[in-house]
Amino acid sequence: MRIAFLVAPEGVEQVELTEPWKAASDAGHEPVLVSTESGKIQAFNHLDKADTFPVDEVVAEASAGSFGGLVLPGGVANPDFLRMDEKAVAFVRDFFEQGRPVAAICHAPWTLVEADVVRGRVLTSWPSLRTDIRNAGGTWVDEQVKICDHGSNQLVTSRKPDDLKAFCDAFVHVFAGEAG
Repeated sequence: MRIAFLVAPEGVEQVELTEPWKAASDAGHEPVLVSTESGKIQAFNHLDKADTFPVDEVVAEASAGSFGGLVLPGGVANPDFLRMDEKAVAFVRDFFEQGRPVAAICHAPWTLVEADVVRGRVLTSWPSLRTDIRNAGGTWVDEQVKICDHGSNQLVTSRKPDDLKAFCDAFVHVFAGEAG
C-alpha cells in the first residue's frame, strides 16, 4: 500500500521520518514523501540541521484517497508549520473522513488538533501537547504507544524518538489490518 509521510519543508525530526519510513518499506509498503512545497525538505536532529530528502508529491495536488494510510512524523517546528497550512490540515482530515489509518509521533498530534480529529479519541504525544489534546476533546495518556479505534479508522500515537520501535511495530500491524 502507498503510505503518505506528510512533512513541512523544514523542521521534521529526522529519525521520526527515517525509522517509520524504513519500517513501512520493510513491510512491503510504498512510502511517499508529501510536503507543502516541492523540492527537498530539511530534516533536523533536534535543533541541528540534518539531511535533506526529496519531495515526491505536493499536498495541494495529493489526495488522501490515493493512499492506504498516513504517517505524521514529529519535530517541534514540523507540525507547527503544517497546522498553519490549510491544504495540509484538509489532507489530514480527509484520512479520518475516509476511515484510513493514521500514525503520529511526538509533536505531530498538533496537526491532528488543528484538523479537529482528536475529539473522543485517546492518544499520546510529547508531554507538552497534553493540554492542547485535552482542550481539543481528546484524552491524553502517557504510554509508549497508543492505538485508538474510533469510528471507522485507527489512530496510532507515540510520545518520542525513544518509542520509535514500538511505534513502528504498532503502525505496521495496524496498517496491515492486523490487531495491535
